[in-house]
This record gives sequence, structure tokens and C-alpha cells, in this order.
Amino acid sequence: MIIASNFKTNHTRASTKDFLETLKAVGTTCEVRVFPPATALDCFALPAHIKVGVQNFYPAQSGSFTGEIGAEQVEEFEIESVLIGHSERRHLLKESTELVRQKYAFARAKDWEIIYCIGEPKEVREAGFDAVRAYVEEQLVGIDVRYERLIVAYEPVWAIGTGLSASLEQIQETHQYIKTRLNAPLLYGGSVNVENIGAIVGLEECDGVLVGSASWKKEAFVRMLEAVKTAH
Repeated sequence: MIIASNFKTNHTRASTKDFLETLKAVGTTCEVRVFPPATALDCFALPAHIKVGVQNFYPAQSGSFTGEIGAEQVEEFEIESVLIGHSERRHLLKESTELVRQKYAFARAKDWEIIYCIGEPKEVREAGFDAVRAYVEEQLVGIDVRYERLIVAYEPVWAIGTGLSASLEQIQETHQYIKTRLNAPLLYGGSVNVENIGAIVGLEECDGVLVGSASWKKEAFVRMLEAVKTAH
């Protein structure tokens, strides 16, 4: 079971260190991933089941890409876990499908662990499940779904940061379809919180969660890990 926290534009180096120190003291069988902002990265001494990753990177070792971080900066902190394709990068920051695919190919060549995010906007969900399936399928075009270090996160755009999680039936139906396309671990993301995480990870087709705002406080994240333990 994989439990991941995406800090987005939150936390500092000091608060990230404090967060991780708290997690080190928690007994869990889960694989834990934490994605701080780039300014909070550091060389953290962590047990094997906890890994720090980056929320974003430019697909280059280094170069003239103002405002970006490349592999040179990522590797300084011995990081090898990356998020690619998050809906906020695709929709809010207008990251193109072409760039998403370039990032994926670059990370794969680096042998990094990839959490690849896919998911549909509200108008597609409202058009019916055939539309959802076609939208998800398009996001998998040009992506090597057989890559051994791939983790996929299904995050319906309409449920991210809205407080509105997809229903268990919607998650199960979509996960069942995605599982026909790949063998990678499959996470759910979209307004996951302490109250609903147990039911979500209890679904047969769910291998974990990618959590946003509900995981930013260390006490809440610890409660999530405890809820997962109880659910299993």
C-alpha cells in the first residue's frame, strides 16, 4: 500500500524536516512518499519505506531553463521519485501533453520512480463513462505503461481541492478499467481525507492514495496511516 502526500506550494525546509521526523517514529507497513516544494528539499536521513520526491522538474540534466529544476538539482538530494502529469500542471499551468510525455521519457531513462497522474475534468465525467474512458486512454498514449517503476494515480480533476471525492462506485469502475490497461500500482487522489481513506484503500483495485491538503499537517497524515492500518 502506497500513501503519498503532495505538499504543493506549502511547507518550508524546517517544517518538512519536522514532518518527516514525525513519520520516522510511526510504525507502518505502507510505502510512504512525500513531495515537498523544491525549496524544501534536503538530504533527509530516512528509513527505506519513506521516500521524498519532487513535484516537478524540467526534462534536462541542466541548462538555460529559468525557474526550473533539472536532474542535476534533483540528484543532489539523491531523489529518484517524481510526480508527472498532475492536473494542476496540466490545467492550471498549461503543461502540454507533449511536455508531459517528454518528462516521462526523461524520468524513465533516469530509472526514476514515476507517479503518473491521470484523470478527467467535470464536463467529461458528466458526459458519461465512455467519455471518461476515452479521456484516460488519451493520457496513456505515448506512455510506456510497462515501465517497472511506474505508479499511476487516478485523480479526477473535479475532485481535487474541492472537498468532493468521487464515490466509491466511481473510483472502483474507473480503477477496474485502468487495471485492464496496465499492471502498475494504482492510487486514487481527489479530496482524500482521514474520514474516507479507509473505505478508499479497502477497494480491491486500489493500491493506495495520493493526498493533497488533508495531508499537510503531520498529525492528520499520521491519522491516515493509522486508518489504513485499521482498514487492512
